[in-house]
Amino acid sequence: QVQLVESGGGLVQPGGSLRLSCAASGFIFSISTMKWYRQAPGKERELVASISSNGGSTMYRDSVKGRFTISRDNPKGTVYLQMNSLKPEDTAVYYCSSANYWGQGTQVTVSS
Repeated sequence: QVQLVESGGGLVQPGGSLRLSCAASGFIFSISTMKWYRQAPGKERELVASISSNGGSTMYRDSVKGRFTISRDNPKGTVYLQMNSLKPEDTAVYYCSSANYWGQGTQVTVSS
């Protein structure tokens, strides 16, 4: 069955960095577009970044452009989200997704 397992979240001070990972299995990862979403308390889930199957095309929401980088390692079946210059407003549960499948999420908290 399809599994998406996120890791790498935690508590970080403003201006700090985190690297999220999402290990995928149960589907053909190498031909799948992968996405990172986030959901803050009381807010709707929002798309943060996406990456094409071969990694040649990426997309970011405006609020994270220049700070976040999405990447993937197809042989490892893993997608990453490098987050730099983190802000309190980046606090959310971060989910990776492919098609209609979702991971369980990993909490990112940016606070001093």
